[in-house]
Amino acid sequence: MLEDFGSRGVETFDGPAGVRLAEAATAWPCAVAIASSWDPDLAEQIGRAVAAEAGLNGLDIWLAPGMNIHRNPLCGRNFEYYSEDPVLSGKIAAGLTRGAQSNGVGVTLKHLVANNKENNRTNSDSRVSERALREIYLKGFRIAIQEAAPWCIMSSYNKVNGRETAENRELLTGILRQEWHYDGLVMTDWGNNSLQTLEIKAGSDVKMPNGQPDGLLAALHAGELTRTDLERGAKRVLELVLKREAAGTQ
Repeated sequence: MLEDFGSRGVETFDGPAGVRLAEAATAWPCAVAIASSWDPDLAEQIGRAVAAEAGLNGLDIWLAPGMNIHRNPLCGRNFEYYSEDPVLSGKIAAGLTRGAQSNGVGVTLKHLVANNKENNRTNSDSRVSERALREIYLKGFRIAIQEAAPWCIMSSYNKVNGRETAENRELLTGILRQEWHYDGLVMTDWGNNSLQTLEIKAGSDVKMPNGQPDGLLAALHAGELTRTDLERGAKRVLELVLKREAAGTQ
């Protein structure tokens, strides 16, 4: 349908170490190595370079950077995350975001929030106090959002205090939208366990890699969702397309 309006749509790509392609691509230092430089300007240069390579391949939205906290050296994704320190993580991510988006490619901060393990990550439940959540696990995200305005954010697979992050209105609307004034797009991680109806009510916009249209239609007819609920997410998707279109004309 977007093609009818002169847009080719939006292409996402992994991963935190650069553009992931079937053919050869540049392998950049992993996130923990970049953070070890303590240099946001260096991260910004890397962001610009990754965006340039993405642009040559017709790619638009980088599914990076990873922002979770190093809690255990055995976590299988630590190489994709910056640090055990939220300030360092936030500052480096902000630099990477500024660089990529200044060169026409949006980023996706992930995984919001408290995704601290790889094993059983789709079913694990991170139990954490509000103080620890805000001072440690959310702080890096807040810094990167407020300093660099990422186009997208990805919620995590895990639950936080018994609730799926993609269904958590306090997180996705209360903190992200109302407290931090984030106005970009929120997507789920690929093939998560939560229900799209509850995700939309919480403030999520896109279910990856595909949605549950029959369930949404049934929820609309049952009065569990309103047209306004659906239009809110649709508007953010279209705003993302317009950002990409505007970046392509620079």
